[in-house]
Order: sequence, then structure tokens, then C-alpha cells
Amino acid sequence: MSHHPTLIRSITYHGLNSGVRLIVLGAVHGNETCGTLGIERVMAALDSGELILNRGLVTFVPIANPLAFSRRQRMGERNLNRNFRISDPPVDFEDHLANRLGPLLARHDVLLDLHSFHTPGEPFVMLGPPNNTGELEPFTQAAEEEALARRLGARRIVEGWLETYALGVARRLRHPNPDLRAQMLGTDPGYGIGTTEFMRAQGGYALTLECGQHEAPDAPHVAHQAILNTLAHLHLVDSLPLPAPVSHPQVLKLVDVIDRNHPQDHFSRDWTSFDPIHTGDEIGRRHDGTPVLAPADGFIVFPNPNALPGNEWFYRAEPSFRLAPSN
Repeated sequence: MSHHPTLIRSITYHGLNSGVRLIVLGAVHGNETCGTLGIERVMAALDSGELILNRGLVTFVPIANPLAFSRRQRMGERNLNRNFRISDPPVDFEDHLANRLGPLLARHDVLLDLHSFHTPGEPFVMLGPPNNTGELEPFTQAAEEEALARRLGARRIVEGWLETYALGVARRLRHPNPDLRAQMLGTDPGYGIGTTEFMRAQGGYALTLECGQHEAPDAPHVAHQAILNTLAHLHLVDSLPLPAPVSHPQVLKLVDVIDRNHPQDHFSRDWTSFDPIHTGDEIGRRHDGTPVLAPADGFIVFPNPNALPGNEWFYRAEPSFRLAPSN
């Protein structure tokens, strides 16, 4: 740890009247800097008095993973947004981070986690589960989360993350490959838990906003506007206009995850997230030439041509009827 950063910086603004406690994270992945830039812009406005916090409190963590950020890469020693839980004893750098960020998250009511992605595309929101009493991710604040999701400014909303990740875990357990260490790590359902899942488990609600491609010039603006919209929607800042909800969001549900099993597994074309796929379309080929075909109409999500064997290669999504206009 001697050559690693020894602190993380969080800044809290306290309104003098009671209200919601909001926390905003940037750079959970070190090469995703739009959130950092958006946060710094909002903090500058609060510091100058251009923006007044009327009630509640807001905590900003501009750089949630300083090791990954200093290296300008996704991870430090591992992915901070997987297996996010308190560790005793902590083993790697991200364990140490989670041991500090976890209690900080638990002291808040709402989390906005700002990310970006490596292929071109429009921003989208990652939404949690409907209200449920199941064992995987019990939840009681779906209405509040859905209302905020529709006001972050993104037209596309995606649900079903942890449920689909668990399907991948079950598949790996049924067909283990002892030569793939990455797959063995991925057989723990807890490895699918990130910042938002942790926040929901603490009694709050949480959204991830993917603000665009990593270097997209508009991504920092998307992050900045989403923070302002959140401050207004939660009635923390009176001077901002209340954001109108997206009237006809495109809501998709992740339904399956496919792993890359071999270094020579390859896609049949250059896919980007949310490219449409149709039944029978060839998505890729395994190293032995076996085609990977779409079993139904839908969309490809998070395609990663460079995924380590044993890790997620791509997700498949289908249209969801959640957040229909009648809601």
C-alpha cells in the first residue's frame, strides 16, 4: 500500500434546514472522468454562492478510486464496482476504499453514481429492482428511484442488473472451469454488488448514470445537468427549475449474460451497446468456430471484445413495460 494513495476526498455541504441526504460519486472507475468534472463544476457554483443549498445535505466524492484515477485506467487492483462490501481484513486497495466509502454511503438517503462507457452511444440510467421481498435484492423505494431516474435527462433506462448477473453466476457454477480464475471469482453472487446495490441494502435508493462515451465532449455536461436535476428534484436547491420527467423513456431489461470462455472467442462485428439484434443473428463465434446466436429479438448491451476469459462478454436486453406512460 506504500505506493498507493492514502486518502479519498469527500466534501459535504450542509443546508440549515432538514432535507434529503444526497451523495454523488465520480470516478469509481478511474478512466471515467465525466462525473469528476461535473461534480467540480457544481462544487464551484456552491462555493461561489451561484448555487444555494437550501436544505438537506449533499456529499461529493469527485474521485472515488484515486489509484485507478492516477493510472487513468478502469481499476486499481480490482473493480471497485464489484464485490463492494466491508472487508475484515481488507486484502486489496479497493477493499480499503469500500471500507471507507461504505459507511459514508450508509449515512445518506440517495446515491447518484456517475459513469461513462467505452463504446459510442447515448447516456442511459441503470435502475434498481421493483419493490420486492426476495433474497437477492429486497427493496421498498422503487417509486422514488423511478421518479428520479426519469429526471436525470437520459431517455434510455436499463433494469435487471443484479438478477441477470446472478444468472451468470448460476451458469458458471453449473459449468465450472478451474483454469479460469476470473470465472471462479465470478461464482460469488456478491461479486455483482456495486455501489448502488450496497446503498439499497443500507435502506437508501440509488442510480447509476452512464453519461456517454469516456471521451465524449458532452459527457461532463450530462453529468453536471444530472446533478442539478437531482438537487432540484429532491428539493435541496430552490433556485433550480424542477426537471420535467422524460415522457416516453425507452426501458430495457437485462435478461442474460454471456461469458467469454477463451482468448480466441470473438465478435462477428463491432458491436456497440444497444445495437438491435434479431432471432438467429450471429453475435460472435467461440474459438472452435461454434456460432453464438441471438435466441430472441432484443439488444446487445455492454459488449466487451477484450473481456478476460471467464468474465462477461456481453449482456442481452429486451424491452420492459416498466415505467409505461400510464405510470
